[in-house]
Amino acid sequence: MTTPELDAFVADARAWLSSVAAPRTQRPWGEGSDAVAVFENWTEDEERAETDRIRAYEQAKYDAGFGAITWGPEYGGRGLPVSYLLAFRRAEAEYDVPRRTEMFPVTQQLIAPTIAQWGTEEQRSTYVRAMLRTDVIACQLFSETEAGSDLAAVRTRAVRDGDGWRLDGHKVWTSGARVADHGVAITRTDPGSAKHAGLTAFIVPMDAPGVTVRPIRQMTGGSSFNEVYLDGVHLDDAHRLGPEGAGWKVALTVLASERLDSGSLGLENADQAVELARHLGRPLTELERDAVADLVTRSYVQRLTGMRVAAAVVAGADAGPEASVGKLLATDTMARTSEVVRLLLGPDLTVQGDRWGTWAWTEHVLGAPGYRIAGGTDEIQHNILAERVLGLPREPR
Repeated sequence: MTTPELDAFVADARAWLSSVAAPRTQRPWGEGSDAVAVFENWTEDEERAETDRIRAYEQAKYDAGFGAITWGPEYGGRGLPVSYLLAFRRAEAEYDVPRRTEMFPVTQQLIAPTIAQWGTEEQRSTYVRAMLRTDVIACQLFSETEAGSDLAAVRTRAVRDGDGWRLDGHKVWTSGARVADHGVAITRTDPGSAKHAGLTAFIVPMDAPGVTVRPIRQMTGGSSFNEVYLDGVHLDDAHRLGPEGAGWKVALTVLASERLDSGSLGLENADQAVELARHLGRPLTELERDAVADLVTRSYVQRLTGMRVAAAVVAGADAGPEASVGKLLATDTMARTSEVVRLLLGPDLTVQGDRWGTWAWTEHVLGAPGYRIAGGTDEIQHNILAERVLGLPREPR
């Protein structure tokens, strides 16, 4: 149900969007980019160029009043309900605007709200507005090879060094580390305490002495992930985010937003696979029609789950386990999209030719399995549902 105020807002949004982009329906099949990569396959120069292109759009959106819709005026926002943000996103999806890479939701929807909640007044004034406008890009320095999915088991150390801190350790699977200005790192500051209680978060300048970024080559051929080495990185205490020992709570703030936002993953590429079936140039077999229909049905289920999560947020409630359901549905959608494409294209999928919308799908097929790990593994999501919804006992340690 809409209101006259919301209808007027959407009309204004569409008027602005039409001034900066063409409607998606105006782009014929077979023209423009056919990219459907789950994880980008760029050189560092290409990643920087694409980040700058997306940043220019995000800055224009912010300046037009659509970049911080739910935020207060102190951050350049309108202070409107979440329903307005969701309405804008629906309208935005109708236009051929730059496709945001992972760095942008990480910066705007994960890190900025976390700093707004846990940061000092100086940190909030320095970072939040700049991140919402994407003048500053941020990444997550969370995962470590030794910790796996157990974030509380991180080994990166932060020890007192005069009036500041010295950080030493190794982070992995960091998206966008090559182009990020800052990273939020979870470190261990009290090895003698319980593992959840001995963590502290820091805002780390990615150009600080001692920070080294090494790209990780993926099986797609690209390097969208990175290792980040912290070797004697000196930070003053103004870079500490939240109280000493509260790093686990800071991390949970980020992770809650990450899982909430992951439920829409994969839907755009699923829609593209359905369009591929429509433009294949031959009748579909019964098996192909069944697979495409299954993908359409499951995409609708994922969208409905996303609407439930959004409704909970609009009502001011915690999205709860629905966010985990959305993440599981997203990884399932990605897997089934790959299955449909393999079925439709057959050997053409593996041929690097000039035909639009064929070879590009290899990056999706090779990249989609990674999301069973990214954003909280499928196993973690299953445990959340088993324990919080079904009331099953926790797994034995």
